[in-house]
Amino acid sequence: MALLGGCNFVVLHPAGDIALQQRDLVVISTVLMLLIIIPVMILTVLFAWRYRESNESASYDPDWDHSTHLELVIWAAPLLIIICLGALTWMGTHLLDPYRPLDRIAVDTVAPADTKPLEVDVVALDWKWLFIYPEQGIATVNELAAPVDRPINFRITSSSVMNSFYIPALAGQIYAMAGMETKLHAVINEPGSYQGFSANYSGAGFSGMRFPFYGMTARDFEAFVANAKAEGGELSSPVYLELERPSENEPARRFAAVDPNLFKAILNLCVEPGKMCMSEMTAIDAKGGLGMAGINATLPLTYDKYARRGAVFGPKPTYVAGICSIDELGDTPPQPFAPPRRAAPLRGAGLPRPAATRGRPSTTSLFVAPRLPSES
Repeated sequence: MALLGGCNFVVLHPAGDIALQQRDLVVISTVLMLLIIIPVMILTVLFAWRYRESNESASYDPDWDHSTHLELVIWAAPLLIIICLGALTWMGTHLLDPYRPLDRIAVDTVAPADTKPLEVDVVALDWKWLFIYPEQGIATVNELAAPVDRPINFRITSSSVMNSFYIPALAGQIYAMAGMETKLHAVINEPGSYQGFSANYSGAGFSGMRFPFYGMTARDFEAFVANAKAEGGELSSPVYLELERPSENEPARRFAAVDPNLFKAILNLCVEPGKMCMSEMTAIDAKGGLGMAGINATLPLTYDKYARRGAVFGPKPTYVAGICSIDELGDTPPQPFAPPRRAAPLRGAGLPRPAATRGRPSTTSLFVAPRLPSES
């Protein structure tokens, strides 16, 4: 009991409605399972005591092998508990889906229809957290705040390796993955300071990926936004690329302005100037790709955010350059285009020719290269 006194039971005493419902799910599931575990543990001790060798008053029936009543109890009780657990899990899976918008903000309080959720974009960096408030036009590093009793819509991604966004007092953990967007809908119901961290190991500075989460009144949150705007500084793409570099135990920092397209560029892995966005690449691939022209659509990395991960030898890292939006490419030098190589006629190498082509010249090629201007 003395050792347990140093534990933090925030999971059992959360301050957010979603975490509260998750707590109830854990407690109810535990109680249902204890309905079987406790009787079994008691009967184990009882049977060992009653049928001990020195107890001659206990009945001795070596030929006993079946009891219908006992079989019904053994199978029916666990089956009923499994049915209850299954129903509880099915309901909880749908009601507590992190992608599902909130229909209530407290136990007896329905979410008002005219309440606008607070939008927060979350980016897991090496090794710190970046929070962007698109509506307020501010951003913070290793510091998060939200007004109480107001739904929060989190959009979560990562700049490199996978992390896990977790505030135990608010809601369950949600993974942050590069090139992907995960979501979380939650609400904080009590003012206070709570701890958030990464629940997925991501490298040397993982232990420093902790941040305070402040539940504030509406007036205090407005003051928080005003203070952030007063501290100056703009989170532009060049500033983000410097912030993205691996660092440990970063102090809290605020930005008064944010590039409105920054989170979209982070999500599409194209913050670097001239780099093709993932959405652009998938759109091109959906139309059939670039063919031979795509081979030369690469540019050297301006900064290897993965620090080569220990790779010393090998080719210089490159990425695919953007081609669809000239304005976004900036001063990127044009890439030389290599003309297609003339393909040699394809021969059967000893295999019999198809019947449909017999009688035709044997030099027929399955691929005819276009004539280049210099050859005309």
